[in-house]
Parts: sequence; C-alpha cells; structure tokens
Amino acid sequence: MDVGMLLVFQNWFENVSDEEVFTRELKMGVLAEQYGFDSVWSAEHHFDDYSMCPDNLQIMAYIAGQTSRIKLGTGAVILPWNDPLRVVEKVVMLDHMSNGRVLFGMGRGLAKMEYEGFRVDMNESRGRFDEAAAMIIRGLRDGYVENEGPFYPQPRVNVRPGGSRSWDGRLFGVAMSPDSIPAVADLGAQMMTFMQYDFPTHVEALERWRGLHREKHGTEPGPALIQDFVYCHEDPEEAKRVAHEHISRYFLSVIKHYDFAGSHWRETKGYEAYQVGADMIREAGMEAAASAYVDANVWGTPEQIVEKYAERAEIGGNFMANAAFCFGGLPLDKAEASMKLFGEKVVPELHKIKARTPAGV
Repeated sequence: MDVGMLLVFQNWFENVSDEEVFTRELKMGVLAEQYGFDSVWSAEHHFDDYSMCPDNLQIMAYIAGQTSRIKLGTGAVILPWNDPLRVVEKVVMLDHMSNGRVLFGMGRGLAKMEYEGFRVDMNESRGRFDEAAAMIIRGLRDGYVENEGPFYPQPRVNVRPGGSRSWDGRLFGVAMSPDSIPAVADLGAQMMTFMQYDFPTHVEALERWRGLHREKHGTEPGPALIQDFVYCHEDPEEAKRVAHEHISRYFLSVIKHYDFAGSHWRETKGYEAYQVGADMIREAGMEAAASAYVDANVWGTPEQIVEKYAERAEIGGNFMANAAFCFGGLPLDKAEASMKLFGEKVVPELHKIKARTPAGV
C-alpha cells in the first residue's frame, strides 16, 4: 500500500499567524520524505481560514526542490478556477523540475464562496470541469493544447518545455458525488475521495468507479486514493480524546466553509446530491453528525491504525492511503508528533499490506 500525506494549511487557531501555520505545515511536507511517506499532496483552496493553499503546484515546486524521492500530488487543482493551458504548462514544468515525480489530481470545487470570489457561475462547474480535464490530459500527452469547447476555446499552441514522460498511472480525479464518479472513470483517472461516512458505503462508490472504468477502457484501474484526517498517539485514550475534539472541529469547519447549513445545493446544477447530505446532517443533528464523521476517519495508536487500514483493504481492495495531520486547531507540535509517529510505526506496516482483488477482475 502506498501512503501519502495531505497538506491543508487550516488556521483554526486564536493566536497563530497565517505565516506560521503555512510555513510549519510546509516543513512537514518536506519531512514526509524523511519519515518514509511515498507521496505528499496539497489541496487548493482560497479566501478562508478553512484551507490556505491557493496554488498547490507552487507548493509542490518548493517541496520538489527540498526532496529527491517522494512523489508530489495535487489534491486537487480545481479546474473551473484555473486556465487549462496554464495548468498544462505548470504541470509539465513541475514534472521536469522533480524528475517525473508528479501525481496530477483534478477537482471541480464545492464552495460557493470560492466560486463567487473567482466570478465563476457554479452552475457551470460540471461542464467546465469535463471540458478542461479532457483538454488538459490531451495537452499533457500530446505536447500541444487546443480546444473548440464553449468554455475554453483555444487555438493550437505548443507546450514548451515539452513533456517527456508518460502520464499513465499519474492522473487522479476527485469524486465526492455520484455524478463525479463517471466523469473520473471516463478520463481514465484514479479516483480520489475523502472519508465522510462508514467505509462500506464508500466501497459501493469505489466499485461503481472500477466497473465504469473497465467498461470504458477495458483495463483494470489503478488504486483509489482515500483521504483521512488522522491522529496517532501511543496512548489509546489520549488518541481518542484528541481525535474527537479536533476532527469534530474540522467537521464544523467543513460545514462553515461549504455552507452545508444552507439550501443552495438544491438550486445549483450538478450539486443536487449534496442537498441530500445537508438535509441528513440537519435531521441527525450537528453533534451526532460530527461524531459519525470522527468515527469514519482514522485515529488511535499505531497498532489500532494499522488494523483499521487492513480492515479497509480486506473490504474494499487495493487503495492508496492519504493522511492529513494538521486540522481543527490541533496544536502544531501535536500534529508534528502525530505525523512522526505515523511515519515511524504505521507507514512500514502499511507497506506490507496485501489487499484482496477487487470485484470484477
């Protein structure tokens, strides 16, 4: 099992500057190589303390210069907020600067406040993502970019420096809603998802994606990337206490940033499924919903965490594990210690896990 870590840069502190949060977590991204992680990823978010990483390709360029082995992932570049031609150029440059270590992840975005900040109609997100994703993948593979679509008309231009490596097995797409799963499968990309509820429910989505990929491409897809918010500590009671406090706070930040208390999802094209989730949260109550979210993610002693991942592999087949360690106002020294312990005692054991063969193979 490949194991990565995700940089989120969330400032839910009362007295810590944005600069300190950003630079200390950035240093953790560099240390991921030393601690044995296979990859380091960064989200893309704007305008809010929820997540301060407006250009993950720039973040990865910095980490590329400080490391030599670890793979560099974008989790993800939000395509409706970026010009596709510029994405191709920057991804190719990063791939050259890192000697072919880029894992390119794409997403369409979910926050109304971010869409409004970029002056992009959220109702156009699906069309923009689908058009831009196909355009970018062609550009990465062909060495030139052109497009006749309604959102991104582009005369043919060559990409210089040109690419020199295959992108097979290095393309990822976020699928957090039912209509995103076929979009990712059509692209031939590996599915990325964040843990939100019990794992068997996630397995249903994974199996649907795998089946659609096989139908479209006639090949077996690579492993999905599954993202958790993680706390690792040698004391099981301390691990439980800290996880419930800070993963719950992260859940509240999600509700705030994405306005899950609102009702705009029902009127927003391509996001109707999120209204069902928002209604379920209101019906269950915020405390119960937060508790369920904590239980869905990964925390505990190193041994408990390894067992949780092994159970997932048995149920859901092969996947890539991705862990975020800084979130919900968790003190930075605790986050750093959690990551170090995870790297020392969990990562080597996860590397040994052999998953079952997914259904349909």
